Amino acid sequence: MPNETITQTVSERYARAVTTGEEMCCPTGYDHEELQKFIPEAVLKVSYGCGTPVGLTTVQPGETVLDIGSGGGIDCFEASRRVGAEGKVIGIDMTDEMLALAKSQAPIVAKNLGYATSNVDFRKGFADAMPVDDHCVDLIVSNCVINLAPDKVKVFREMYRVLKPGGRFTISDIVADQPIPNYMIQDKEKWGDCLSGALTLGDYWGGLRQAGFGGIHQVGFIPWRVIDGIHFLSLTLTGYKLSSDSIKQTAQFATFTGPFSRITDERGHSFTRGIPQSIDRETEQLLKNSSYRELFVFSDSPTTLTKEHPQWSSVLPEDAPCVWKGQYALLTGPFVEACDDDEHTFICGEAQEICSKTNKVLESEAYRKYFAVINRASETVTSQEPAACGPTDGCC
Repeated sequence: MPNETITQTVSERYARAVTTGEEMCCPTGYDHEELQKFIPEAVLKVSYGCGTPVGLTTVQPGETVLDIGSGGGIDCFEASRRVGAEGKVIGIDMTDEMLALAKSQAPIVAKNLGYATSNVDFRKGFADAMPVDDHCVDLIVSNCVINLAPDKVKVFREMYRVLKPGGRFTISDIVADQPIPNYMIQDKEKWGDCLSGALTLGDYWGGLRQAGFGGIHQVGFIPWRVIDGIHFLSLTLTGYKLSSDSIKQTAQFATFTGPFSRITDERGHSFTRGIPQSIDRETEQLLKNSSYRELFVFSDSPTTLTKEHPQWSSVLPEDAPCVWKGQYALLTGPFVEACDDDEHTFICGEAQEICSKTNKVLESEAYRKYFAVINRASETVTSQEPAACGPTDGCC
């Protein structure tokens, strides 16, 4: 299906929603009771998304925020409140009806917030060719929009272009556990349903990484729908436009503390728990990013850690038989690859079947923020005998 057809189909679907009040199908997490204190009902009733824009909680007064696919303006107006009157918000949308609604409500929101004038600038544009200057944005948010763009690679590159060095994004979107088949990609109606354009988690995360972002990690996920055996997830990711140009190196070595036995970072460096490794300036900057920092000890000289060290972290499975229940784990970053203490190797975005014991490990506080776990069993598994466990059995 031509990209132009996809874009027109999606735009018409959302234009129709403005006038008909059509319910869109994605899960949301808005606190409407709080937002209605300053955002008009006309905006709230056409606000669609697949996750709460949690990135807005990191906003500082005076920053510039960009919302890709701003729709009726709900996220822009919340950003407006958080950046304050001295901050700036840019909303981009391709649908005239959505833009008209958002622009008409902007003065009302500004008055409700006590601003002399609105600090929100709504612009018509597309995610893969944004009408925004280079290096001018502190934070990008987007809520269930990028999956609607035919060319996600261009979108990710545009995101990197407009962000300032040190800037960040938090985006909620729909991803799939396996590639979308052609019959679904060619279904125009399913594009508007946030299905046909969904990338696999691996391709989505990999596309952001190839665009130049680092520290890409999961903020949260919600299992959404299963259609023809394909699992669709609402996933929220955060990442950073790292820049080491003005960063002075302060540590020569980094020692990984766990809970994994070893990991490979986004630049391809491998770290084994407890073993110090020399690092350069760029690697230090990546590892001191918030998504990695708590997992490393930094030092001027090699520092080896043992199990007795207070920062050593590991989670071992129970010493008992396990059961296969149809569960699959997807590593969601920030690592390219990670290995647990039972030598299970997880590759970012790839679904790997896990037994009940491994699932319990991944549900622990130390592990759960790095994984999305789904169940591919069509029925609840109730009659299976406990399995023998061992490295040769592909289990524990």
